[in-house]
Amino acid sequence: MKLGWIGAGKMGLPMLASVLAAGHAVSVFEPQAEARERARQLGATPVAHAADVANGAQAVFSSLPDDAALLATAGIILDAAPAGLIYVDTSTVSLQASATVASAAQAAGVQYLRAPVSGTPVQAQARALTTMVSGPADAYAAARPLLALWGERIHYLGAGEQARSMKLVLNLMVAATAAMMGEALALGSKGGIAWQDMLDVMDTSAVASPLLKVKTASLRERDFRPLFSCEQMAKDLRLILAAGSDKNVPLPLAALASQLNTASIAQGRGALDYIASVLTAEATAGIGPVQSPETMTP
Repeated sequence: MKLGWIGAGKMGLPMLASVLAAGHAVSVFEPQAEARERARQLGATPVAHAADVANGAQAVFSSLPDDAALLATAGIILDAAPAGLIYVDTSTVSLQASATVASAAQAAGVQYLRAPVSGTPVQAQARALTTMVSGPADAYAAARPLLALWGERIHYLGAGEQARSMKLVLNLMVAATAAMMGEALALGSKGGIAWQDMLDVMDTSAVASPLLKVKTASLRERDFRPLFSCEQMAKDLRLILAAGSDKNVPLPLAALASQLNTASIAQGRGALDYIASVLTAEATAGIGPVQSPETMTP
């Protein structure tokens, strides 16, 4: 197929790589020169303007950072879209912004799929993402083989904004898990449990989950390099709390997770992975510097 792609960042690039590996011809727009070059090396054709990705395309995908980027990008794509184009956005954005795009897409005769993904860049590289989809059912049927290229776990949830809501549901659980792990590890450290022993028990206990195991793997090495930063989590928590307010759903745990994440940012950890909640909890509990992984006992 002839496809267009906008956004070749941490998540967009490995997803794009899977599409290219399947033999599709992809025009890509990416404003960052380094990411654009990586996409070119994978076999994509860089274009100078976002509108150019829609030229002759059967479908256009986007992986974008926020509401403003989606609204701006969608406006460009819809203006340039050929009749019958399928537009698939994989970003994490608000229900309101997504609904605005849906209305504009309908007016332009474009089939708009909301297709946010769950997973890390590592899972994207392994083609193990989970994709949540909502929008026109016939467009979903047509696009499903492409969505499956970055992960077989695909859930069609309805014709409206259900996929956007589902992504916020999952990210609320992720944020709460990070807050929980920070407090639990601080408590265990103060209880005299060796760092590696705590992580070993967590990994084999009833509370173990795929997310927890991903995070304990990095925590073993005290590795806080960002797969998803505290700043990015702050954006998602704002979306979650806004959705709760809009739907009259009290979200006290989300509010607390947001405050704890804000504390991480205030203490200079905004660019670290969101599991830096562990560092924030340690600082709050008065736990001193941790030793090297070989002798690690907080």
